[in-house]
This record gives sequence, structure tokens and C-alpha cells, in this order.
Amino acid sequence: MNTKYKYKKIDAFTSGTSLGNPAACLYLSSGESLCDNIMLDIAKRHKGFVSEVVYCSSSDDGIKLTYYSSEREVDFCGHGTIACMYSLIKNDPYLLAQQEIYIDTNRKGKLTVYNQISEKDAVLIASPDPVYIGTQLSIDQIAENLGLFSKDLNTELPIDLIDAGLRTLVVPIGDLETVKSFYPDEHELKEFCVKYDIDIILVYSMETAEKNNIAHTRVFAPKFGYLEDPATGSGNSSFGYYMLKNGLWDKSDCVIEQGGNDRIFNKVSLSYKNSAVLFGGSATVRIDGVYIV
Repeated sequence: MNTKYKYKKIDAFTSGTSLGNPAACLYLSSGESLCDNIMLDIAKRHKGFVSEVVYCSSSDDGIKLTYYSSEREVDFCGHGTIACMYSLIKNDPYLLAQQEIYIDTNRKGKLTVYNQISEKDAVLIASPDPVYIGTQLSIDQIAENLGLFSKDLNTELPIDLIDAGLRTLVVPIGDLETVKSFYPDEHELKEFCVKYDIDIILVYSMETAEKNNIAHTRVFAPKFGYLEDPATGSGNSSFGYYMLKNGLWDKSDCVIEQGGNDRIFNKVSLSYKNSAVLFGGSATVRIDGVYIV
């Protein structure tokens, strides 16, 4: 017998005319679960439609989130968390009255959601605790696999590998125009990421299109079945810790602009609270219906 689940397609990090980053949210009843194969199969059917599928269920601690791309389970999905929690909080009077909501993620444990919908039309998520992994990869290796020249990278700032949700290779680029305009080969970049156990690659420039923004980033995620992530929570969280480590951020509230020259840039807000980087934004529901399994 077919089972129906409440379902929403939600774009996270929408602001102004930007399109944000799409996630599908499947809501399970209390005490209900789906096996890994079914969750992966559903995510495969969403390939090209959303970046990840978020499965939202209840746990002893409240709300539990599990994330899948079309390729595999994802340790943590920042934009999916924003999408799911923004919609849940905004449409539940009890949650809307709470300033802090605790969630349980399948791979990264318990995290705090800060409700700022009434004040800023946004929710903020405390990123998982950072792990500073480091890397011995050379500038030449990284540039080649990104389809860039070594001279395109900014050698005055370090390359680093930091996990604040996903293992993020942070790569400084010399200027904004280069950051906006290059497009790597998805297959080659996926092989590189798998070989060196990298989840996503974040490239950045401290030069921005809008002067009030702190940095411009792009995030590539071929390991998860698509080349580029248009607006990223986990990657920009790792970048937040990178900026703190290298004296590029004073912990005051800031905005990162993200995207290539094929789109209106998305915006991801960063804050710092209780020794953690918070990322946040709003979300827009595009489809509200049921999903039949």
C-alpha cells in the first residue's frame, strides 16, 4: 500500500530577487522512519530538481533531520536545515514563540536553531563544532583540478581544510572576476575530491560585488551529484572559522555573497554566539503537497 508524506520544496537563502538553494523536505509522522535505501531512492529521483532531500522526523530530543543527495547520505546540509526549520517555525505558533529550538542531526548530533523570524525574517543555525584538518595539497594540484592557473590563486592567504559540517577545502582566489567566471569540469573535480577525501571546495575572494558584504564565495560539490551549490550553510560556516583563524573577521554580524556570473548572487548571513559560528537566512516555499512512497 502506498504511503503519503507531507512534502515541501523550499528554496533556502532567498533574499530580494535571488533564487536561493532548493531543498525537498519530507515530513514523517511521530515514531515513523524510512530505511536508507528508500531515502536514497527518493533523493535520486530529485536529482536536478533540488540539491538535497531533508527527512524530518521526531526524536526524544524533538526534531531530527537526516540529509540525502542523489549520491549518498550527507553528513550535514546547511541550506536544507534552513529550509526545513524556517518553514516549520514560521507555520507553528508554539515554535514561533521559542527563541531557541534544538534539533538532532543524524550524523552531526545536536544543534541549536535561533529563531529570528519576527525580527529579521530569518533563522540562524549553530554550525557543528569545527575540526581543523589542514592539507598538504599544493597550489598547482588545486589550480589544475579547478581548471585555473596557479597564478589565479592568492598565495598571501592559506589554503586549508576545515570541517564545520562538511570537509571543506578553502581556496583563496586573487580577484572577484576570476572567482565569478570559472567553471570546473565536474567529473575531474569529483575524482579529485574523492581521492583526497574532500566533501566540498569553497573558493573565495575578499573583493566583493557589494561593498557591505565581507567576502564572495562559490562552493563546488561534485561528490554529491552536482557541480555547484548556489548557497551553502556548512561551507560558509567552515569559511567563517577560516576567517577567524586568519584574522579576516571580527565576529560581528556579516553577510557573504555567493555565486558565479550565471546567477543573481545569494546571501548567507554569519554571526558568532556561544563560541560557535552561526549561519542563517530566510526561505521560500515553492511547492506544498504530498509525496507518495
